[in-house]
Amino acid sequence: MRVLFLTSVYPRRHDDSEVPWMRESVRRLVQAGVEVEILAPSWKGLPSHKIDGVTVHRFRYSSAATEILTHDEGAATKTRTKPWLQLLAVPYIISGFRSCWKLCAPGRFDAIHCHWPFPHGLIAQAGRIRAKLPVVLNFHGAELLLMRRKKWIRPILRWLLGQAQAVLCNSSFTRGRIHDVREVAVELSPYGTTLPEGETKASPERAPDEPFEILFVGRHIERKGIEHLIDAMAFLEGERFRLTIVGHGDRTPALMERAGATGDGRIRFTGKLSTEDLAAAYARASVFVLPAVVDSKGDTEGLGVVLIEAAEMGLPLVGSDVGGIPDVVVHGESGLLAPPGDPRALAERLRTLADDPDLARRLVAGARDRTRRMFSWDVVIPHLVGIYRKVATKS
Repeated sequence: MRVLFLTSVYPRRHDDSEVPWMRESVRRLVQAGVEVEILAPSWKGLPSHKIDGVTVHRFRYSSAATEILTHDEGAATKTRTKPWLQLLAVPYIISGFRSCWKLCAPGRFDAIHCHWPFPHGLIAQAGRIRAKLPVVLNFHGAELLLMRRKKWIRPILRWLLGQAQAVLCNSSFTRGRIHDVREVAVELSPYGTTLPEGETKASPERAPDEPFEILFVGRHIERKGIEHLIDAMAFLEGERFRLTIVGHGDRTPALMERAGATGDGRIRFTGKLSTEDLAAAYARASVFVLPAVVDSKGDTEGLGVVLIEAAEMGLPLVGSDVGGIPDVVVHGESGLLAPPGDPRALAERLRTLADDPDLARRLVAGARDRTRRMFSWDVVIPHLVGIYRKVATKS
């Protein structure tokens, strides 16, 4: 089985932290006997190369200095702050189409796995036309958000959905948005943890006088709702509660200013951590929180892979009842949900877990069971391989 991954972003070097879930997926597919090659745009003139022994074909679409449409942050975000980047959209699609045409000689691949179907579904048509390859469209949510701002994308996505041999998405929430465009069969295909094998711990046991350590890990962007977590600390009295915020982003300065204005010395920002330091942060934590909201652009969490990692690390979960988070956090079963943007409710959920260690242990067990049934690589990879075989047989 030979599959071409078509994507807007892929690690540029061995230590690049871009899309770790996709990299891990590819690594495990290769272990399962699937021959994978990647087609992705260049970055500042980056030539084709290999990552983990997998060939990454890079297509050029502009001068090296201006090849910054992808990577580091989403293209949709970049074009809002640098409108001139929109001029690269057409050469991006044309260059990608030409590269896909060149790669997809008849008999070379059995299927194309196309991530972020707009605009990559258009690029994938080169393989469909030249080699009659089946196309698997994989939605992550961003392309559906883009459709809200640019209405002309909707008919294109509708047409692409009709052309695809299979449609995948990361959560029930994203599936609902796809069905708003076209009623087609959509299969859930989330991703597993990127933690090293065996990087888990038992459910934490705290002495009564130990601090209750609240942990957030992720990019500091609007849809993460971090300011509501900071505000929730005002409803959690005493030195018993502490909050650690890991990561960075465009909102980091404003968040630090917000925390500083409260005078609350219990809130700590660590910046981005190494793998070892992040594992230590998980080990110290008593609970993991993802306080996501729907942001001013209408975007929210498509799934929240970090919740899956926290569950594997043996932490009870608290999340907002928004987007794809309820796929991971079932209230009272695998964690606790709070209304988005409600610091008081968030604080109540955290206090409940701090006051009821038995509940915390039950939720940890429930979260681990759910993630292993739904988000384990032992489930995800055979499912993907089965899809590839099915569409290749039909083509």
